[in-house]
Amino acid sequence: MKDLLVSIASGLVENPSEVKVTVDEPNEAGITIYHLQVASNDVGRVIGKQGRIAKAIRTVMRAAANKAGDSIAVEID
Repeated sequence: MKDLLVSIASGLVENPSEVKVTVDEPNEAGITIYHLQVASNDVGRVIGKQGRIAKAIRTVMRAAANKAGDSIAVEID
């Protein structure tokens, strides 16, 4: 899952070497939180107009997690 998020974000940003993903342990509800960090000048590219790209990233990640039997959330830091 982490590799999928890195590959999606790396394709969107100008500085793919600065894409970092950290993973929290599952919380009491069983949801694993992925924190996506990009360079400050690439944040707008990852969020998109009115958050459309961020919403699409979350949708793709949630679909992949459901297929694997996991529950996840993606936060853009």
